Amino acid sequence: MSDNGSGSEGSRGAPKTEEVVIGDEKQTTSHYVNTTGENGNHVLDVHQLRAGDDGVQTAADGVTVLIPQPTTDPNDPLNWSSFKKHLILTIISVVAFMPDFGSSMGIVALLPQAVEWNKPQNTIQQNLVGNLFCLGAGGLFTVWLSAYFGRLPILFYFTTISLLTSAWCAAATSFESYMAARILNGFFSIVAQAGGLMFIQDMFFFHEHPRKINIWSGAIIVSPYLGPLITAFIINKMRWPATFWVFTGLNALCWIMVLFADETIYNRNIPRDQQPIPKSRISRMIGIEQWKSRHQRQSFVQAIMRPIIAISKIPVLLCTIYYFLNFAWVIGVNATISIWLTDPNLYGFTPYNL
Repeated sequence: MSDNGSGSEGSRGAPKTEEVVIGDEKQTTSHYVNTTGENGNHVLDVHQLRAGDDGVQTAADGVTVLIPQPTTDPNDPLNWSSFKKHLILTIISVVAFMPDFGSSMGIVALLPQAVEWNKPQNTIQQNLVGNLFCLGAGGLFTVWLSAYFGRLPILFYFTTISLLTSAWCAAATSFESYMAARILNGFFSIVAQAGGLMFIQDMFFFHEHPRKINIWSGAIIVSPYLGPLITAFIINKMRWPATFWVFTGLNALCWIMVLFADETIYNRNIPRDQQPIPKSRISRMIGIEQWKSRHQRQSFVQAIMRPIIAISKIPVLLCTIYYFLNFAWVIGVNATISIWLTDPNLYGFTPYNL
């Protein structure tokens, strides 16, 4: 179906209310009713719904079923303006670009670092291993914390620490200090990569997801290719810290952009009159409002179980394995290419050639 926004939805009468099961949660609300076909799967074409299913809200074309069905609450992220939704999508896409971009910058920077610190290139490369490991570990914590404390405060705090640790990388005067900064930067910079899908699912309808996910994931996929390219040009004329000062500047830009984001978490299991009323952007940014309403969302144990439940689904598991094999290969090649291409016994490339 076409990717129509939610700016002007159609309707086919008053929605019915019943208890249905969505994923692992029961929903006693009208927002998920009347969007399934005979086999229980989601149906996007209103003409293919089961007989007697009326009251379904549709997109502007009058055909595409809105999943989930939006509420009448203006604070529902599904009801936000297209500008606000796409502003936040742009923010999380730019922030999601940073972790693999910064990680791959260290692949080429290790060449002058090995000379400056008088260590083998293989030793300097250990910082990359620690950085990549923490990218994965930080992703799990991002999902856990975002599901319990809210999306926005985790995005804000993690981006703040990512900015500080990127400056630490640039200012490091020893390998040990640099490696510690790289490990911490990997853990916190992953926030928009690991949590980006949460924002997309909160703000956009099911039929809009493919295009929005492509925008967000496109920034992720291109990042490990641009990191070594830009770093090679920089270290050809300047010292390696300049590379990470550029990285720090980009992280500062991300931090400023995050200030314009908003909290997207919205519990559709409770009626509108029980929904927490947004009061202050600052209090949402630092997590005060989300903390006060935490009893209306998942428990911390339920939040921890989210990745486990997701990976237990066969389609998700298969996609994860494919993505791991495909993208990990790209990272592996980029992680070693500067070493064997600059080896004088092999190709003898200079950083400019890279």
